[in-house]
Amino acid sequence: MGVETTLPNRKDNNKVLHPSPEETNSISKSRKCRRRHRKMSPVQKLYETCKAVFSSCGAGIIPSSEDIQKLCSVLDAMRPVDVGLTPELPYFRPTTAKRTPPITYLHLFECDKFSMGIFCLPPSGVIPLHNHPGMTVFSKLLFGTMHIKSYDWVVDAPEKTPTIENQQPTIEIQQPTTANQNPAIENQKPTPENPIPSQVNAVAPPATRLAKVKVDADFTAPCDTKILYPADGGNMHCFTAVTACAVLDVLGPPYCDPNGRHCQYYLDIPFSQFTVDGVSVPEEEKEGYAWLQEIEKPDLAVVGALYGGPQIQEK
Repeated sequence: MGVETTLPNRKDNNKVLHPSPEETNSISKSRKCRRRHRKMSPVQKLYETCKAVFSSCGAGIIPSSEDIQKLCSVLDAMRPVDVGLTPELPYFRPTTAKRTPPITYLHLFECDKFSMGIFCLPPSGVIPLHNHPGMTVFSKLLFGTMHIKSYDWVVDAPEKTPTIENQQPTIEIQQPTTANQNPAIENQKPTPENPIPSQVNAVAPPATRLAKVKVDADFTAPCDTKILYPADGGNMHCFTAVTACAVLDVLGPPYCDPNGRHCQYYLDIPFSQFTVDGVSVPEEEKEGYAWLQEIEKPDLAVVGALYGGPQIQEK
């Protein structure tokens, strides 16, 4: 049985085909696009995703659930090496000083829509309890173990000064006027360990509101990205480093005093410390509530340092 074959036309076979200029430009652009996509660093991908997610958002406006999932998937994949971090960097070394150790902040990017930055905490480092007015915040723990305690305001709770339980109704801090008075109580202020100073009669603090505990737990990397919203998800939170750790924060929109997004700090006081008419909580649930008192910025040392990871290309 014969097999039919067709010999190539030698004349046509020797013909060299040249693409048109339009085809050349198209191929070149396609290659550049693929090359750019292959080389995009994780932090660049994070920037591009944030730019898209927050493009139509603003204060009090939460991204869509689809966009939230998209940003979380990018953050969940982030590793310390993606932003040039290792636990051996000097930011994370334990300190011998008795005061709370300083925290290092690495600025990545900020515009009026969103900001990106990394907080580097040595062991026992603390970011005190503070709020995020009108913001949606994504926090990704890059490495280490961190304790997070967060609160949300109790809706419809009375916003008036509570009365101190088991104390005299009309009381003021008295300044020492004689040598026989105890100078240790001068200018004594509430602290987390001692909300109402002993040996002192105090007026219940102003600007105090009832809040419900949202989170009170340790988290160890790798773990899912944590999200808080303008009125939910633990909008007021405190970070405490159990070990050296780093957390990548994305804020949308960022703080802005002129636009009313001021960072307010709080002191949390046990619920049982005060009583307010019309407010009652079952005994077994009292640990899940606290009074948050507005305070001035606490003793907090945050040191800015240059970000040393892959650079972000703004477009």
